[in-house]
Amino acid sequence: MRAFGSAVTTALVFALLGSCAGRPTPEEARRFVEQAEARLKELAYEAELASWVQATYITHDTEILAAKAQAKMRAAVAELAKEAVRFDGLELPEDVARRLKLLKLSLSLAAPSDPKEAEELAQIATRMESAYGKGKYCPEGGRCMDLEEITRIMAESRSERRLRDVWIGWRTIARPMRKDYVRFVELANKGARELGFADTGEMWRSKYDMPPDAFAAELDRLWEQVRPLYLALHAYVRRKLREKYGPEIVPARGPIPAHLLGNVWAQEWANIYPLVAPRNADPGYDLTSILKRRHVTPRQMVRYGERFFVSLGFDPLPETFWERSLFTKPRDREVVCHASAWDIDAEQDLRIKMCIDITAEDFTTIHHELGHNFYQRAYSKQPFLFRDSANDGFHEAVGDTIALSVTPEYLVKIGLLDRAPDASKDIGLLLRRALDKVAFLPFGLLIDQWRWKVFSGEIPPERYNQAWWELRRKYQGVAPPVERTEEDFDPGAKYHVPANVPYTRYFLADILQFQFHRALARAAGCKGPLHRCSIFNNKEAGKRLIAMLEMGQSRPWPEALEALTGSREMDATAILDYFAPLKEWLDKQNEGQPVGW
Repeated sequence: MRAFGSAVTTALVFALLGSCAGRPTPEEARRFVEQAEARLKELAYEAELASWVQATYITHDTEILAAKAQAKMRAAVAELAKEAVRFDGLELPEDVARRLKLLKLSLSLAAPSDPKEAEELAQIATRMESAYGKGKYCPEGGRCMDLEEITRIMAESRSERRLRDVWIGWRTIARPMRKDYVRFVELANKGARELGFADTGEMWRSKYDMPPDAFAAELDRLWEQVRPLYLALHAYVRRKLREKYGPEIVPARGPIPAHLLGNVWAQEWANIYPLVAPRNADPGYDLTSILKRRHVTPRQMVRYGERFFVSLGFDPLPETFWERSLFTKPRDREVVCHASAWDIDAEQDLRIKMCIDITAEDFTTIHHELGHNFYQRAYSKQPFLFRDSANDGFHEAVGDTIALSVTPEYLVKIGLLDRAPDASKDIGLLLRRALDKVAFLPFGLLIDQWRWKVFSGEIPPERYNQAWWELRRKYQGVAPPVERTEEDFDPGAKYHVPANVPYTRYFLADILQFQFHRALARAAGCKGPLHRCSIFNNKEAGKRLIAMLEMGQSRPWPEALEALTGSREMDATAILDYFAPLKEWLDKQNEGQPVGW
């Protein structure tokens, strides 16, 4: 398979090969970058279209087409990245040097230069993602259940036996992936080494405008800032679940059984709020019930999200967004329901793909996905290699920052509530949000801790599952409800592993969204508690946000962070500020109780 098609111009060929006279020139470097960007934009468009069809029409044929388009794109990027090395050490204009650097770091999956291996890697990647999308648990003698139904059961059931059954059942879809994943790691590492990295994990950690080891240390620093808050929440939830399910199921000390936390992966715990809610802290409203009572449609849910961004000064989404997005699960075909935002042409063809349920959770998720879309359009005027977020945590944080402004006061302004509950209800509101945001932090960290160790060889294939649960116990304090073995491949039951989507971005986003929110709330002149501040309809806050988004990846992320917050350092104290009243309350509830595991 050729890395480049016949449309490659003579100028690009010269840029790739360099002159025979000797050392390349800065002008050759600029020409190389510009021609590379033009070619990559074309290939990215083809790959995005093929991937969209594959994700929304899962068939044997669409899988092949998507795999071929992705292989073509990866091969071209890998080839260009390797050729870009010839300009190392050259004194270049700052924008050219940064674009060359980003080119070398632009892949989360580097294809080996061998065409057969590159195609094999693309086929494995597509096969694993499709296996996840088509995954069903088919109990013996029973009806098959897809992830949507299992998700609802995990959220709503209070039967320990039922929860354990579907928890185990969903993980049966991942067992067949194990062999593929071993080969996937081998091929991915080979491609990364050809780009000069020790392995794929080092390649991922090199994308953050600092040395890979320094970035890993930065994550440790941020986790230590928030760990006391997580420990307090964990101890309180464990005690409440022990009261519900009994000491034979939930220990007084030790990890919490993972199937009891209201989520297939125990990554967010808001669904068990009714089990752990404090007395007399009913927030006074249920957004899910309100939305359903008003017969809000999936499209109207998305309109609410769009209106928030427009209120800050953003232009409305293009009409093609509404024509081409997928908002509901089709009845006649298989689709990947995992919510995602798409920038098909790197300009105006923005879409979301999501099987929307009329719930408060999906109301928030819509804001998150639209955050990607508005970010994508904001930086669309930048050179192609700068059309991304300052770092990938920024992309994930923007929509969630907006969601933090979905306060009771905001719901009153848009007519979904008659009046906001008084401050005496705040502990309930904060606890519900902490069950999402604070509970997620260690999960957001450990996914890539596992993968980095797998890519480096520290975790060999024969310890994949054991090491997975060791990390889940270390960071989250959760344990499987039944014994797991190396015949299982529980990491594969989480979409981002078979889809090879780096996950540290979500941990960073959980930190950054509160840092962004604190800065924007101050810009908006909010005087009340941070958790009651909404920037809805505030053009000054919107001006700051837009200015940062338009930078894209043109500058190192500390500069983008400074443009919004005034600080060049990520800071988890904002999440502590936001949840300060809850932390004080949790500490009182945990007096005399074991904390930690």
